[in-house]
Amino acid sequence: MSPAVFTINLFLLLGAFWSFLQIRAISRRKSLGRSPPGPPALPIIGNLHKLGRLPHRSLHALARKYGPIMSIKLGSVPVVVVSSPPAAELFLRTHDNVFASRPKTQAAEYLYYGTKGMGFTEYGPYWRSVRKLCTSELLSVAKVESYAGMRREEVGAMLRSLKAAAAAGEAVDVDRKVEELVEDMTCRMVFGRKCDERFDLKGVIREDIALAGAFNVADFVPLLAPLDLQGLTRRVKKASKVNDEILERIMDEHKQDAIANQRQHRALIDVLLSLAKKSSTNPDECSLSIDRTNAKAIVLDIILGSFDTSSTAISWIMSELLRHPRVMKKLQKELDRVVGQDRVVEETDLTNLKYLEMVIKESLRLHPVAPLLVPRESMEDIDIMLGEDCYFIPKKSRIIVNSWALGRDPEAWLENIEEFLPERFIDREVNLRGHHFELLPFGSGRRICPGMRSGLMTIQLVVAQLVHCFDWALPDGILPEKLDMSEKFGLSLPRAEHLVAIPSYRLSN
Repeated sequence: MSPAVFTINLFLLLGAFWSFLQIRAISRRKSLGRSPPGPPALPIIGNLHKLGRLPHRSLHALARKYGPIMSIKLGSVPVVVVSSPPAAELFLRTHDNVFASRPKTQAAEYLYYGTKGMGFTEYGPYWRSVRKLCTSELLSVAKVESYAGMRREEVGAMLRSLKAAAAAGEAVDVDRKVEELVEDMTCRMVFGRKCDERFDLKGVIREDIALAGAFNVADFVPLLAPLDLQGLTRRVKKASKVNDEILERIMDEHKQDAIANQRQHRALIDVLLSLAKKSSTNPDECSLSIDRTNAKAIVLDIILGSFDTSSTAISWIMSELLRHPRVMKKLQKELDRVVGQDRVVEETDLTNLKYLEMVIKESLRLHPVAPLLVPRESMEDIDIMLGEDCYFIPKKSRIIVNSWALGRDPEAWLENIEEFLPERFIDREVNLRGHHFELLPFGSGRRICPGMRSGLMTIQLVVAQLVHCFDWALPDGILPEKLDMSEKFGLSLPRAEHLVAIPSYRLSN
């Protein structure tokens, strides 16, 4: 056989084999179900151009046309967007075991030392061990309650600062005050002390949050990654280096303090350093083998998950209360009835503040902290049945649950969807623990936010104190209905501009 004939036969054989694979894939796809409907994609970038400045809103608009389970392409990555409560239940409860993993992203790889933390880590034994450790050492009911004294101290300091501003008739940056409060509380839980201003940890974490929530073209179009068109690769590398330098210095100080003072391990960082030491000397005795790198990733994960979530939620709640004086007055009446005006709110009062609970739920419905939750990834091929429709979801598909859209689902909320109306929860049993899929501010299933209990406690306590202790007015004669409610998209969904208001102290003590 001549070389030319051999080459022709080889190409024919390869072509036949490729055709066989395509026919097999098509027939298999038909037997398993069709792809979810979605908009046509452009070459190379797919549907990236359709995300816009506020992706949660853009995806919600597309879902109205293509349905609650929608297929899009972000570069070369197949993405399924989930936009209704019944669809969310399928992905987060019925088939949670299939969709419990996380996709790899450039930000997570750099910031979390190869995803050795918790929130962005792939599903598996390591993730389960880290979550169990963080829950028992920082986020359990007992641990959350044990920090009651610390919360009282920090909230008390903020109230004294606001009281001084009220006496002077000054406008205050409410968002900044709340951010500083939450950041100091988080640092005391993780490090056993307030954030050390020498390290500017707060500024670094804000950059980390922005990078973790960005839609990075490098994650979706690998061919364009070397060009760094958005400048995100450069920023994430720089942030990773700064993170590491700060965490190394903090860990060195804690290690020296532990040796010098022989103190008990109380803060999370001390527990992690103790485990790292134990893992290096007696690896067979450790259920979770970690080193210093793992410890840094876990600490950063906890801080990143805590800094921005509670403060963002509080900001939106206070914004809605300022826009709706009727609701503010009604909440103050409840606080006066339950607490009185001769003392401040205690954590034991919170269970009796039912209208406060409704106000928080309604604000989280309209302004979920994580509008697209944290993306998931399918671990295997699967069929999803929604009504009479059967959709095929291939392995390694990215799953985006649009929590912002769930809070506006017309079948779940019926009417007045865009109106801030806490009373809608009077006769409605909806909790925030991931059991009711029309309201998922903290997610659901295996990957539900482990800090939900601590976060809710902080949100309830701070809002109750701000509303109970002070009357609030907008500066410069701004009418409530004219308050700017613009959003700034990221991993969380903060206000585009900080909330500024004038407090007036209202208690008798």
